[in-house]
Amino acid sequence: MRRLMLRAAVLLLFAASPVWGADTIKVGEIATVTGDFAAYGVAEVESVKIAVDEINAAGGVLGRKLEVVMYDCRTRQEDMVNAARRIVEQDKVVAVIGPSGSGLCIAAAPVFNRGRVPHLGTLPTNPLVTTDETGKVRPYNFRICFLDPYQGRMMAYFAARDLKASRAAILYDVSSDYSQGQREFFVKGFEEFGGKIVADEGFRGEDVDFRSQLTNIKDSGADVLIFPFMGKSLPLAVKQARELGLKTVIVGGDGYGDFMWEVAGNALGDTYWVSHVDRYDPALKGFFDKYRERTGTECQEFMNAVMAYDCVYWLKDAIERAQSADPVKVRDALEQTANLELLHCTLTMDEFHNPKDKDGVMLRCDPEQRKALFFKKVRPE
Repeated sequence: MRRLMLRAAVLLLFAASPVWGADTIKVGEIATVTGDFAAYGVAEVESVKIAVDEINAAGGVLGRKLEVVMYDCRTRQEDMVNAARRIVEQDKVVAVIGPSGSGLCIAAAPVFNRGRVPHLGTLPTNPLVTTDETGKVRPYNFRICFLDPYQGRMMAYFAARDLKASRAAILYDVSSDYSQGQREFFVKGFEEFGGKIVADEGFRGEDVDFRSQLTNIKDSGADVLIFPFMGKSLPLAVKQARELGLKTVIVGGDGYGDFMWEVAGNALGDTYWVSHVDRYDPALKGFFDKYRERTGTECQEFMNAVMAYDCVYWLKDAIERAQSADPVKVRDALEQTANLELLHCTLTMDEFHNPKDKDGVMLRCDPEQRKALFFKKVRPE
């Protein structure tokens, strides 16, 4: 296996007072700091720093400071597995936070379960992150976001009910568990709501030219275009669609990020995106102010940032309820989470280690403001 190229173990936090001793609680983090999803990973790393600094400044957890050990998985499954092995077997952490990619989390799930260390996914939405192929729950895998079945159905409900669309075309990444899952559940929901799939085009994650697929879509007569993928491919596909004269409304999953404006610009007009949070919710302002103060930049990948931040506080709550930093006891407490007030939601775990009854948000891109603004909350039938 290829060794991780970034630092073997990067301590992200340092004590303000004397050097920390063994009496700290180690928290693991795996993030996509480099690679196609680097923007998402950097936002998660900075947000974890903010949350841990706040907690340590307030006295820590059970009277102990939190100490974070981070690895960069570079958006590669083999690097994710290597990082998981090292963080579980050598670093002896209480739990691991991140990353956001479904395929990455699924690849490393056996490592966390063999090592009996809980894993908190930030934005991995594929069902197999927390359950295996038989539907059995993975004991040590959790997530703070809603799932692909839910957001696939959200897109279908929104397209059929709000946009009054009846003919949908899909462009999706055949190499991505995330993308395939959203596509599958969109198709199922859209057909249930009376719609018809008139084009179903695939590409592979490394592709940068989608004109052939988009030409087929243009010829299909679709009245809505579904983009259930993420990363650098997303703004490229939006831009190329508009360059080909496709004026069809575009609806996508939670892959939206503010970085897309740099590539697609005004082509993002008349596009809608599933979101876990409203970037402009007043309750989030204090967090984003801290992010700006710490990094000197605006928080572009706001969904990743908020989810990572809340994962830290979720873990803090579980450690306190367990009255222990033992990973097995913390796992039990995570499973029993109910009505926990976090920054973006009130969190309750269901029997499959997923959030229960979370509302989804639809965002609409505004080219004049170059922002994705709140459009409406959606909880599909």
